[in-house]
Amino acid sequence: MSLPSTEPRIEVPRSTHAASERHSDLGDIIRDITIGFADGLTVPFALTAGLSSLGSSKIVIVGGLAELFSGAISMGLGAYLAAVTDRDHYSSEEAREREEVLTKPGAEKEECLEILDGYGISREASQSVVDCLTRDPEQWIRFMMDFELKLEKPNVSRAWISAATMGLSYFIGGLLPMIPYFAMKNTTHALFISIGITIVVCILFGFLKNFAILKTKRAGFYGAAQTLIVGAIAAGTSYGIVYGVDHSNIGN
Repeated sequence: MSLPSTEPRIEVPRSTHAASERHSDLGDIIRDITIGFADGLTVPFALTAGLSSLGSSKIVIVGGLAELFSGAISMGLGAYLAAVTDRDHYSSEEAREREEVLTKPGAEKEECLEILDGYGISREASQSVVDCLTRDPEQWIRFMMDFELKLEKPNVSRAWISAATMGLSYFIGGLLPMIPYFAMKNTTHALFISIGITIVVCILFGFLKNFAILKTKRAGFYGAAQTLIVGAIAAGTSYGIVYGVDHSNIGN
C-alpha cells in the first residue's frame, strides 16, 4: 500500500498561460498615431510658421487648412494602400511557395532542413520534424512563409482602422498649432503663441509615445527632446525659405 504524497500540489490555472501568450495590437495603434500625429504636428506648423512671415492671417489659415485636409487624406490613403500592397505581396509569395511545394518538393524539404540547421538543430533531429511537417501542404507552406521569407500575414481588415487613425492623428496634430491664427489677426503674436503650443505638445507627445512603448522615463525624455528638435528644424527651415522667397527679387 503506497502512502499518499506529502509534496504540495501546485495547480496552475489553464487560463494563466493563455493570458500570458495574448498579444494586443496596441503597438500598431501607437505606431499609426505616432506617424500621423508627428507629421501633422511638424508639417502644417512649419508651413503656417513660414506663411506667417507674409503678415496675413487669411493666407496662413487658407494655406494651413488646405495642407491640413490634403495631408490627412494623403496619410490615411497611404496607410490603406500600404496595407493592400502588403497583402498583395504576401499573396504572390504564398502562391509561389505553393507552386514550389507541388512541383519541387525535394528542394523545398531541403530548404526546411537548412532553415532548422540555421537554428542549431542537427539534420538528424530535424528530419523527423520536416517529415511530419510536409505531410500537410498548408502547414508546410505556412512554415516556409514564416521562416524562409519571414513574412507575416497582413491583417487587411485592419487597413481602414490604420488609415482612419493616421488621418485623424495628422489632422489633430496639425490643427493645434493653427488655433492662434483663428483667434488673432496679428500673425507675429499668433506665431509666438503657436510656437509655445507646439513646443508643449511636442514635449508631451514625444514623452508619452516613448514612455508608452519603452516604459522608462529616460526614454520618455529622449522622445520629448527628439520630437522637439525635429519640429524646430522643420519649422525653422520652412520659415526661412518662405521669408527668403518673399523678400527676394523673384517675380519682380
